Amino acid sequence: MRIGAGIALIAAGAIIAFAVRDTSDTLNLTALGIIIMLGGAAGIWLSYRLANRRRGHDDVVVIDPDVEKQYNTAPPDQVADHPIDVTPTHLREDHKDLRK
Repeated sequence: MRIGAGIALIAAGAIIAFAVRDTSDTLNLTALGIIIMLGGAAGIWLSYRLANRRRGHDDVVVIDPDVEKQYNTAPPDQVADHPIDVTPTHLREDHKDLRK
């Protein structure tokens, strides 16, 4: 059963349950419509589960561990023992003008 068939069952069940009025003592149309709607919902759920089931991939390695080491973001073991100049190059006094 596909999703479209499940939606059609839900619609047909809703019509039977809520739109059709019959005074039969042997058949309760409201209960029948709700049962058909539940069958349509179960069909949609089953269709979704079958379409998206796992294919036996329990342990999926997304990144190779050797490649992951290259992008390790742990802080360095040793910090620089001299001050680092973070002044932009074009504002430094010792900057040489390359246009000359």
